[in-house]
Amino acid sequence: MFRATRPTALSIVLTLGLAACGETATLQVADGTGAAPKLPAPNATTFPTVNIAPAIGWPQGAKPTPAPGLAVAAFAQGLDHPRWLYVLPNGDVLVAESNAPASDQKPSGIKAWVAGRVMKKAGATVPSADRISLLRDADGDGVAELRTVFAKDLHSPFGMALVGDEFYVANADSVWRFPYREGDTSIAGKGVKVTDLPAGINHHWTKNLIASRDGSKLYITVGSNSNVGENGMEMEQGRAAIWELDRASGKKRLFATGLRNPNGLAWEPDTGALWTAVNERDEIGSDLVPDYVTSVQDGGFYGWPYSYYGQHVDVRVKPQQPELVAKALAPDYALGPHTASLGIAFSRGSALPAAYANGLFVGQHGSWNRKPKSGYKVIFVSFKNGKPDGVPADVLTGFLDGDENALGRPVDVRLDARGALLVTDDVGNTVWRVTAAAPGA
Repeated sequence: MFRATRPTALSIVLTLGLAACGETATLQVADGTGAAPKLPAPNATTFPTVNIAPAIGWPQGAKPTPAPGLAVAAFAQGLDHPRWLYVLPNGDVLVAESNAPASDQKPSGIKAWVAGRVMKKAGATVPSADRISLLRDADGDGVAELRTVFAKDLHSPFGMALVGDEFYVANADSVWRFPYREGDTSIAGKGVKVTDLPAGINHHWTKNLIASRDGSKLYITVGSNSNVGENGMEMEQGRAAIWELDRASGKKRLFATGLRNPNGLAWEPDTGALWTAVNERDEIGSDLVPDYVTSVQDGGFYGWPYSYYGQHVDVRVKPQQPELVAKALAPDYALGPHTASLGIAFSRGSALPAAYANGLFVGQHGSWNRKPKSGYKVIFVSFKNGKPDGVPADVLTGFLDGDENALGRPVDVRLDARGALLVTDDVGNTVWRVTAAAPGA
């Protein structure tokens, strides 16, 4: 493998010519969505397609564009790279202000250097605030008047869950437990480490978690340490997976594997199935591989790195594991290639119009490696009988301006206590609140 410790002439050329790298999509994004997406032949390139949306933030007074029948306003602004949300039983909203750990080791080489430049241009390299803030709308006007530091001195916090009086946080390297009493605006008690999580070189640092409906288990996402195992499969132990942790005993086991980078987690209200959003692999073209949402089977294997979208073999991975590929499960629903779909929330209990009564909201952070760009919006996937039904519908758009700069980038989605949809925006440093439009608006 070629390695470089500083930019080479070739890497500088690559950086200056990023817009010319790779190839152009031939599929409309819609072709890569649904229960049976159109999958073209792979188009491997020496270097990945790079098509960055430079992060510039929102002009004064600007905001995303809601779908007809919806309205959007800022719930909280001036946050520091807000990523993940959690709504407490009393209606308080927690937001993890977080980014990749500064202490993580970074792989070297031309591709890694280019990727670093991509991240910087996309606004993804700001230091992590390492805190969780509490937002409270005390007067019910849809704006958080109270903001406090709920927890600090964390390590790239992401997922959160409350079970009884125990509040759990998934850091980049571990899960911690803190005491909580209803109405608390900050955590006063000392935390206890529950379990370590794979860390070190974090190709994917975000760790999410969700409690089972009876509160006895936690389910924890851990992304892969590479694109397709190029760092060696010994570096992937315990990764590209969802773990199940028994709260009483502290024991954990692999619940599902072969999920390259699972992020959002949610319980489907009719079937009770666990669903997740997964970011798939890169460098085989702008049209591959679709990111997806899927129900997660206990013991299920979903292909990574040996195959994608079921049993489509990725010939870059050697040696192959045909016995594993033969067991690879196809996901339930494709969301389009390189959309970086992250947060998910089922709509049951929403106060939005009837069109959003039964389905899944998805926050799409947006591509950096596709021509044309994909994602950069919040979508809704309707459900019927516990499964996706129909094509995705836009909920919130306008995150790119006419020059394809990123005014904002949606991350997580969550229903608040009154059924409005909250959306984190880590470029706009805002939590947006989507409601039904006023009559006649």
